[in-house]
Amino acid sequence: MTPKSTRRVDFGWGLVKYLSMASVVIIEDDAAIRGLATRALCERGHCVWAEATGFAGLQSVVDNQPDLVVLDLGLPDVDGAEVLGMIRAVSSVPVIVATARDEEAEIVKLLDAGADEYVTKPFSGLELEARVRAVLRRSEVVETSGPLKVGGLSIDLGARTVDLDGDRLELNRKEFGLLAHLASRVGQVVSRPELYAEVWREPYGGGEKTIDVHLSWLRRKLGETAARPVYLETVRGVGVKLVDPS
Repeated sequence: MTPKSTRRVDFGWGLVKYLSMASVVIIEDDAAIRGLATRALCERGHCVWAEATGFAGLQSVVDNQPDLVVLDLGLPDVDGAEVLGMIRAVSSVPVIVATARDEEAEIVKLLDAGADEYVTKPFSGLELEARVRAVLRRSEVVETSGPLKVGGLSIDLGARTVDLDGDRLELNRKEFGLLAHLASRVGQVVSRPELYAEVWREPYGGGEKTIDVHLSWLRRKLGETAARPVYLETVRGVGVKLVDPS
């Protein structure tokens, strides 16, 4: 990813200038965690803006247009989930949610609401930076590749839009994720455990019905059924593949 800027960050132990690999906004009210996260990312060459409140963080996202946001949920002025929604209203920047809420349902809700990844507190600087690198790698692939073309389908990963024969399809987040993952491996059978891990970002466990429901919705929007497939073919006992009908 192309560096955008440099930043001078004062931790009380000296003013150091870093060359930026990527620009990151950290929104975290806990001074110790904010310092740990900022230090970990700056030491690895990232440009960091750190804010202690949700509204200040949102303003920083708008002003600085970062490559990534690390967002705490327990903010003093506004709930982090609301900040996530406000960020998604103005930007498609990748967001890593930092949360002490480790309930599965809550994490799934956040991912559905637009988060790209999550890290559970307490976390180490190494863990956070590894997750930042992973999300940036995924984003870089999106940015450097053009729309995926499969028959009459055009899938724009960056804009998160899908056109079928020139008409825009209205897909929810999971439908888009399923289609995008299958489109990245056209003609290859993808197992349900892989789809669940890649799209839902969690270990496979009882997710087969969930995948089948979303695939059914996706087929309907593509104008096909499981009995009369056009783009989505099920290989019984193995998985699903996206094919070019032409």
